[in-house]
Amino acid sequence: MGQNAERAFVSIKIAVLTVSDTRTLADDKSGSTLAERITGAGHILADRAIVTDDVTKIRERVLSWSNDLEIDVVITTGGTGFTGRDVTPEALEPIFEKRMDGFSEVFHRISYDKIGTSTIQSRATGGVVNATFVFVLPGSPGACKDAWDNILQHQLDYRHMPCNFVEIMPRLDEHLKRGVKA
Repeated sequence: MGQNAERAFVSIKIAVLTVSDTRTLADDKSGSTLAERITGAGHILADRAIVTDDVTKIRERVLSWSNDLEIDVVITTGGTGFTGRDVTPEALEPIFEKRMDGFSEVFHRISYDKIGTSTIQSRATGGVVNATFVFVLPGSPGACKDAWDNILQHQLDYRHMPCNFVEIMPRLDEHLKRGVKA
């Protein structure tokens, strides 16, 4: 594992969605953590928004971004727990064309090393929607740091070897035989 020095860095466009009934952009620490890491890595923060813990609002925002040719990846934060208001996985998993079980498994492995068995209180998940990668993270800044620093920054870097998500992005919709996102 490592970087292929012969490959040039490829900047991608990433949108961040915070799911919360109480946060604003001014006090959204998790969304800010992700935004800072995205731009710090050389990627473009394509958009950032906050929606309440509502299945329809979450789904509509992610579907809108997944249909936008200017957005390659969506990262959500919040709403992955077990309280009655936590509905982000319910909003997004039904629209996943492909589910990314490995993301959840690796996230929980990393999280376990930091917070022990408390990691089971998160339903972090990932998948593909309209040929766009979607990652669903817990709402804590620590969980966002762990997911970005240990998984996403590597998989969203074209130079990362032996493989990464950036190199397969052009092929996510090849089953549709159109070659571009619609």
